[in-house]
Parts: sequence; structure tokens; C-alpha cells
Amino acid sequence: MRKLLLIAVVALSTTACGIIYKQPIYQGNLIHAEAVAQLQVGQSKQQVNALLGTPSIPDPFHAQRWDYTSSQRTNRLGTTEMKNFTVFFENDRVTRWEGDYFPNQDAELAKKSVRQFGRNLAKDKKKGR
Repeated sequence: MRKLLLIAVVALSTTACGIIYKQPIYQGNLIHAEAVAQLQVGQSKQQVNALLGTPSIPDPFHAQRWDYTSSQRTNRLGTTEMKNFTVFFENDRVTRWEGDYFPNQDAELAKKSVRQFGRNLAKDKKKGR
């Protein structure tokens, strides 16, 4: 009984201190800064789709507005940072865009992924030869 109580106390104290590892979570659209730089007033929805991808929040009530939302939680406290980038259309043509995004986040994720997540794939044995 004492061992069980000791294990419960240790588990609760480590959880409260943030010692236990929490997996980083990235969700939503990762937008390249180069793609945003290529946006122009008057582009069609197809051109925007080719540059930025499909919007993360399709809204049937606001078809002339595309929202690209992304969030990340990387620390042990679980605080989440959210960003929203919005493209506005009129007659299926871009009129303006606004908001914020994580620029070049995918390149940074690729660099950090091995350290954060570990190796997913086996090493290529032929590379060393």
C-alpha cells in the first residue's frame, strides 16, 4: 500500500512540475513567405489555391473569404500560439489579404523534427558506400 501511495505522489508531483514530456503539436496550413509574396490583386481562386493550398476553414456562408489558420504548441506548459491569414475575394478574384502566419515554418520543422520526434525512417544503408 505504501509503494502505491509513493508512486501516486511521485506521479502527481512530476505532472505538476511539467517534468513529463509533452509532444509538440503543429496544426493547420503552413504557408511559405514566397507564396504570399506572389499573391496579387485580381488573381483567381484557382491561382490562390495553387499558391497557398486549400483553406483550412471552408465557410459556406462566406464563400468570398478563405481562412488559413494554423497553431502550434511546443512548450511543456501547453500554451498554444494561433495565427490566421485571410484572403478576400470579390467575383472570385482576390481583392485583399490580411493576417499573420508562420513564415517558412516547414523548413524549421524539418530541421527540428529529428530532435523533437526522433527518426521515423531507417537509415539508407547504401548511402554510406
